[in-house]
Amino acid sequence: MKFVDEAVIRVEAGDGGNGIVSFRREKYVPRGGPDGGDGGDGGNVYMQADTNLNTLVDFRFTKFHQAGRGENGGSADCTGARGEDKILQVPVGTRVTDVATGEVIGDLRKEGDVLCVARGGRHGFGNTHFKSATNQAPRQKTNGTKGERRQLKLEMLLVSDVGLVGLPNAGKSTFVRAVSAAKPKVADYPFTTLVPSLGVVKTSQGRSFVIEDIPGLIEGASEGAGLGHRFLKHLERCRVLVHLVDVHPVDESDPVANVQVIENEIKQYAHELYNKPRWLVANKVDLGTEEEAQETLQRIIDAVEVKPERTFVISGLNKTGVNELIYALQDLVDEVKQKELEAPEKPKAEEFIWTEPEERPSKDDDFDDFDDDEEGPEFIYKA
Repeated sequence: MKFVDEAVIRVEAGDGGNGIVSFRREKYVPRGGPDGGDGGDGGNVYMQADTNLNTLVDFRFTKFHQAGRGENGGSADCTGARGEDKILQVPVGTRVTDVATGEVIGDLRKEGDVLCVARGGRHGFGNTHFKSATNQAPRQKTNGTKGERRQLKLEMLLVSDVGLVGLPNAGKSTFVRAVSAAKPKVADYPFTTLVPSLGVVKTSQGRSFVIEDIPGLIEGASEGAGLGHRFLKHLERCRVLVHLVDVHPVDESDPVANVQVIENEIKQYAHELYNKPRWLVANKVDLGTEEEAQETLQRIIDAVEVKPERTFVISGLNKTGVNELIYALQDLVDEVKQKELEAPEKPKAEEFIWTEPEERPSKDDDFDDFDDDEEGPEFIYKA
């Protein structure tokens, strides 16, 4: 299946149904009075997180989604049926943004999370609402309001515990293959990784974490060069970043300068990502000696602005030092998860509350400006 992590769609909530003007007319019941019912509320548009989905490709082909309209009211004080809600299934980790305002409407981070992205219109009132001692035969009604119309940008952010960053050919895919069952492409040329890949690292019975590899970054990535800038957003939810650096580059470039390139690109992209815990891992130690790798690591630490919390020397190819690294990562992930469980739960967002004026119109209100319902009869009489 094609990996699609972005899509722009248009959603429309249902309009509210109109109220009607109706009078009760039955044999032997003179002057039965008004009995025009209210319309139904329009349906809402929701998004629900589903773990069975891993791409937004469906939204590339179906870009318009609409909820049901509320039905008009009926006679005998019958209220119109509420419009049917539209529920869109999206992958876990989807972020929803309003294109017009740039506002982030919400994140769907867990299975079953539901987010209302467009609210249906309010129902209109029938003439029953307008009866009073001085207005016993009202001929006023109100039409339902329009539902929300929005253009939304959907971004699927992969949910993982550990994110790998580095230049192309730093050995990220080789490392993922060494520690998990994932099989990303590995070759002796740059940009073999074209889309992010996830792997599950099992360290012991009942203990595991998810590791994520994104395409390699190059200088100028924050301005659109290469592929990695498109996928940096996937690292926003990682608990820790692991910066892999090739200590024996084939092109004989300086590892210190290579690390500084990646650090600068992350900083240019987002300070939130730049401030995440970061571990520095010297890879491809099998091409030289461990002493040379340790010396290179020290030069890097002295040169970079943000000091790595921990450093390791490994070889992804022959798995030297890999076990020590993954067990240390497992301990960190478990510690962070425990802190998240102990943290006080954030209050949930309040449900939408209509802030329009009093639901029941006052008898003193002026209704001359209300339009008649063009879709239904203005007067309904019961024989």
